[in-house]
Amino acid sequence: MVEPSLPQGPPVVVGVTPGQPASVVEQAARCAQAFGSELICAHVRGPASASEPTDDELVTHLAQTLVEDGVTWSTRVLTGDIAVALGQFANSVDAAMIVVGTHERIFSTSVQEFFHRSIAVQLAHRQQRPVLVVPARVPSMPSSSHLAS
Repeated sequence: MVEPSLPQGPPVVVGVTPGQPASVVEQAARCAQAFGSELICAHVRGPASASEPTDDELVTHLAQTLVEDGVTWSTRVLTGDIAVALGQFANSVDAAMIVVGTHERIFSTSVQEFFHRSIAVQLAHRQQRPVLVVPARVPSMPSSSHLAS
């Protein structure tokens, strides 16, 4: 296990949810490490589930994902609309940036529906902090023979 150093810069806030690809948290950890910052993993719940305890499986998954990243991290549970809650929380901790993942692509979803429900788009329009969007799935790269054509 790598001992994390004390954070120096403003924190990086990452939106986390059960079942999310580890790549979102891993990329956020790389950013926090580059900034010398704490990584704050924020899970947003609807108002009806606000009194529920933190999801133990989510915290366990985060611990397994971040065990060797050498970054100081913590979790927060927020309540309300995801984009609004993440934006307000990022402002309250003077975050360097907000990191979010994309949804799995659903072919029946129209472009209008995508932009209506995209947390990243809503965040980008509602606050001034940088928003890093990590794809849920990394697309396969074309082979070098295709690039030369």
